[in-house]
Amino acid sequence: MAKLLIVDDEEKIREMIGKYASHEGHSVALASNGLEALELFKNQDFDVVIMDVMMPEMDGFKTLSMMKEIKEVHCIFLTALGEEYDRIYGFDVGGEDYVTKPFSLKELMMRIKVILKRENKDEEFILIDKLFIDEAAHIVKIDDVIVSMTNKEYELLMLLVKNRGKAVTREQIITRIWGYEYDNDDRTLDTHMKMLRKSLGVCSKYITTIRGVGYRFEKEIES
Repeated sequence: MAKLLIVDDEEKIREMIGKYASHEGHSVALASNGLEALELFKNQDFDVVIMDVMMPEMDGFKTLSMMKEIKEVHCIFLTALGEEYDRIYGFDVGGEDYVTKPFSLKELMMRIKVILKRENKDEEFILIDKLFIDEAAHIVKIDDVIVSMTNKEYELLMLLVKNRGKAVTREQIITRIWGYEYDNDDRTLDTHMKMLRKSLGVCSKYITTIRGVGYRFEKEIES
């Protein structure tokens, strides 16, 4: 799950991307122009910005340049332009990918996934107190003992761990783990969370229930 900022002066396009990205489990913020995007960017942290190039008042290239002066961020440019110069300039100002309209939403999500995977490459091995996760091997250990858990438990654990320190809502979890297969039974998530906590044993203390919201995997536990 990533936090995305979608910037496009065409309402239909930004709403379409936002809706699809939300179904994929991402958190989404929308902006209709560069100035609006900058205000959101100053006050929030985003994993990836998906931004149109041709916008009124301030184009995407200028907007990204100003964002980079505030803090680093990954950016995928959207544009109807196809000239090589525009692509090169987009990379020069810090863009990492370039998608020409019209585009496939599925392909766009895959491009986001590639960026995020590259960002998280250093986290193939995760060590939190007694909890060790080898993501590549799909192995979870506690005190060097392998923990047996279902695929859904593992997916739930990884979603929380990857977002440790942040609240993950029930809706975000359901969308990411079950998607369209969800049976609308509120007990489904509760049951799997109970199973996960049981599997984690002493490390279950890291999972905090946020009443009325969802769950958070704590970065640290006070002794």
